[in-house]
Amino acid sequence: MKKILLAVNSLFFTAIVLILPSVVSAQSGLVPCGQTTPCTIGDFFTMLNKIYKFIVIDIAGPLAIVALTVGGIMMMVSAGNANLMSIGKKTVYSAIIGLALAFCSYAIISFVAKAVGYSI
Repeated sequence: MKKILLAVNSLFFTAIVLILPSVVSAQSGLVPCGQTTPCTIGDFFTMLNKIYKFIVIDIAGPLAIVALTVGGIMMMVSAGNANLMSIGKKTVYSAIIGLALAFCSYAIISFVAKAVGYSI
C-alpha cells in the first residue's frame, strides 16, 4: 500500500511540475481598464471572463486530468482489493462531476452577463 501511495504522490508532483509553468506564464493584465481609460460594465465582464478562463482552463482542467489519472491507476493497481477499487472509482467519479460543474458554470456567467446587456 505504501508503494502505491508513493507512486501516486510521485505522479501527482510530476504533473504539478509539468502543469505549473503554463499556469504561471505571464498574461495580459486582469483588469482591462483603469489608468488610461475609465472602467465600464463591459470591462467588468471582460475581467470576469478572464478569471473564469484562468480557473477552469488553467486550474480545474489539469487538476481533473490528474485526478482521473490517479483514480485510474488506483483501479488498475487494486489487484482485487475492493477498498482501493472503491477509492479509485470515487476519485474518477468526483473528477468527472467537478469538471462538468466547472464547465457548466459558463452558463451561469453567460446568463448574468446577458441579463445586464453584455454578451460574452
